[in-house]
Amino acid sequence: MAASNTTFSSQSNRLLYPEARRKIFGVNSASSLQLAPRPQRPIRIAVIGNHLPRQCGIATFTTDLCNAIAAEYGAAQLSVVAINDGQSSYVYPERVTMQFDFYHCQISEGDLASYREAAEFLNAGNVDLVCLQHEYGIFGGKSGNYIMELLKHLKMPVITTLHTVLREPDLDQRVVMHKIAARSERLIVMSQHSSRILQEVFRVPAEKIDLIPHGIPDLPFEQPDLYKNRFSCQGKSVLLTFGLLSPNKGFESVIQAMPSILTRHSNAVYMIAGATHPHVRAREGDRYRFELQALAKKLGVERQVLFVNRFVAPEEMAALVGAADIYITPYCHEAQAVSGTLAYALGAGKAIISTPYWHAAEVLDQGRGMLVPFESPAAIARATITLLDDDEARQAMRERAYLYSRPMIWKQVAQSYMAAILRARVHPTEPVHMGFTIQTNTSDAEQRVVNA
Repeated sequence: MAASNTTFSSQSNRLLYPEARRKIFGVNSASSLQLAPRPQRPIRIAVIGNHLPRQCGIATFTTDLCNAIAAEYGAAQLSVVAINDGQSSYVYPERVTMQFDFYHCQISEGDLASYREAAEFLNAGNVDLVCLQHEYGIFGGKSGNYIMELLKHLKMPVITTLHTVLREPDLDQRVVMHKIAARSERLIVMSQHSSRILQEVFRVPAEKIDLIPHGIPDLPFEQPDLYKNRFSCQGKSVLLTFGLLSPNKGFESVIQAMPSILTRHSNAVYMIAGATHPHVRAREGDRYRFELQALAKKLGVERQVLFVNRFVAPEEMAALVGAADIYITPYCHEAQAVSGTLAYALGAGKAIISTPYWHAAEVLDQGRGMLVPFESPAAIARATITLLDDDEARQAMRERAYLYSRPMIWKQVAQSYMAAILRARVHPTEPVHMGFTIQTNTSDAEQRVVNA
């Protein structure tokens, strides 16, 4: 059947936001998504995290979040303390290099003293609030515990966005999360699943948690053929995965599915877009990409597997995702709290096939995508053939995904962040320095007291 020509205007989308929020995120979390009015006076906000041009998902998120807050509330009172990896140095934009009325401040992830210096810098700058982007791997020390050297010296409220929330943390990860939760006024998560883990595993009270979805650009709902010529894919059925390459992403499962897909849809191509993750490249170069290319050649599908070997800039991303008939996230592990690339694909109204990691299982529910078992090329092939065989079903899936994603556009996310910021400032508490008991995962369920 031919696909319908349904289009959605930005104005009509916005009329759906209040009802869509209630349906998508539920009554219990509605308060987490209330939109904030413009503050009566400027608030000096410092965001701590990775920032472009550093190449990683946290850097992209921090940059997009800051852009959205600046667009909605003005850029003059917003700055970033960037985390640098190893000996790397980056040419940062002004929000990193010119902070308020002071010289800029950056943190070297492995230098404990630089965390203390950053706290002193922020205190001296009369910053009203710090917004921390937390991922264990971007800070130095055991499970990133160097970040506590900064947090324990700050004199202003802190809100923390948690990019990873583990159901089975080791002792070091558990200690770090407990300390961050104790020091933060608000904890921001991007899924109901992460909220439940914080409450059940880390005993964080529900009233301290804000659910704010991963932001997405406000993209139009368009047909893939409009973009395919930019990638020499006219007349092709385009399957796409994008993001930094690393062995846990499962690209090989889709490559292994390609021979079966091609027996039914000979015009299919699989596009893998993205550079090798910088940490992976530092250890082993482009070995994983070469292995994927060798696998495609061994299976006789090297001409149907296309590599876009670069870190894709935002201006190219819309066209790249726009060209896809089906977006695939074949990740190998369940414990992934959020995927920015999946959120982007939802926002573009893509038909999506995914393994059932936590974020995908939540957002692709109710027919917004198809879930397949981990590391199952046969299941990926069956799902792909099913969607390519049925234009009408694929189009309906696209529309469900697109409508679901409307509360996720960056404008709405920026307003939700400002609501969290205002709540943190209305009822601030003193910095927490207290002992608390945690239970380890050891066989004797040993109890330990940790000083935060």
